[in-house]
Amino acid sequence: MKKCLTAITLAACALVAPVTSHAQTEIQWWHSMTGGLNDWVIDLANGFNASQKEYKVVPTYKGTYDETMPAAVAAFRAGNAPHILQVFEVGTATMMAAKGAVVPVGKVLADAGYKFDPKAYIPAVVGYYTAPNGQMLSFPLNSSTTVFNYNKDMFRKAGLDPNKPPATWPEVVLAAAKLKASGVSCPLTTSWQGWTQLESFSTWHNTLFATLNNGFGGTGARLAVNSPLHVRHIENLSNMAKQGLFVYRGRGNKADAPFYSGECAMATASSSTYASIKKNAKFDFGIAPLPYYPDVAGAPQNTVIGGASLWVMGGKKPAEYKGVANFFNYLTNAEIQAKSHQRTGYLPITLASFELTEKSGFYKQNPGTDVAVNQMIRKTTDKSRGIRLGNFIQVRAIEDEELEQVWAGKKTAKEALDAIVSRGNEQLVRFQNANK
Repeated sequence: MKKCLTAITLAACALVAPVTSHAQTEIQWWHSMTGGLNDWVIDLANGFNASQKEYKVVPTYKGTYDETMPAAVAAFRAGNAPHILQVFEVGTATMMAAKGAVVPVGKVLADAGYKFDPKAYIPAVVGYYTAPNGQMLSFPLNSSTTVFNYNKDMFRKAGLDPNKPPATWPEVVLAAAKLKASGVSCPLTTSWQGWTQLESFSTWHNTLFATLNNGFGGTGARLAVNSPLHVRHIENLSNMAKQGLFVYRGRGNKADAPFYSGECAMATASSSTYASIKKNAKFDFGIAPLPYYPDVAGAPQNTVIGGASLWVMGGKKPAEYKGVANFFNYLTNAEIQAKSHQRTGYLPITLASFELTEKSGFYKQNPGTDVAVNQMIRKTTDKSRGIRLGNFIQVRAIEDEELEQVWAGKKTAKEALDAIVSRGNEQLVRFQNANK
């Protein structure tokens, strides 16, 4: 009987042992990607999961960028936060101030035996997500920047050269006038108006958006977007709006669809629109650098970073952090980076993936897809490194509210920009006081 029991026990152990020894460590990843980008995120996780057996990354859509951050904060307080959280770039300063809630990516990688080499990354990308001591704070998964999309078919109809998009803002005005004369109801529009027309506009012209090097110098930074150059630009757009040359289509990325559909001829938007344009547009399109004012010294410089990065949440087990590090190391692979860049329009975060894409002939086969990269690989200055401000989400909302007053003809450019500065600074002071 004893021998029988022993045999049964051994048999049972034999059945259980393989399951126990091969139990995977799950890594929860909350993100905000929808549509084709959600498919991309799932493919990244599946690719990593298939590459090894020790860890399993589980991606979960948790709502928009605005919704994901507060949900993660609530989850952290309740003790069930994800291991990885995707946060858009304007939430960077807020995440940095969340002491104990996050663990720097640089530490997670180092603890797992991986070396972080900042020189391997595109400067403007790694610089934005790196602390003053050189430690990487978050992993730049989907970095984008602002570009100028245009409809080549509409250009041809209007008598414009489809292979010579406007390079300066005066040229944009002239092109818009010709497009309108040819019957185009929406010559120019913009997505993410605060990001494209104030934030990226500032770095592109090597002009401060905020003091203390756009917030990189500390929480005492204050907005500076009511300078003569900023006023001049918003006044120009206001005059274009009055003439029907510039048409405002709404906040966020609301203006993307009117461009895909062929209603709007020109649009300042995120480089990540590439995949959607290629999928939806029934016309010949082009991608060009952002326009600039030729009389401004230092212009064009480099555009500002957009998109989001991956933050590692605190309070997890060492084995789980090792899994996170393995996943991030997998994502830095040049081939995976290159494929992601070519698929989505997001920037390749490493120079190796950029070079790999270039050697493959992708840029020659898809003209304009290298614009975003070229705008970002230029050497950055203290004025153009990026913008890192606390309560930036609230500041963005203020930018939207005030600029809408301009497009509606209810405020002058100077009045709106002064209001953005005064109202925005209230948010910055509030953040500074809360993080002393």
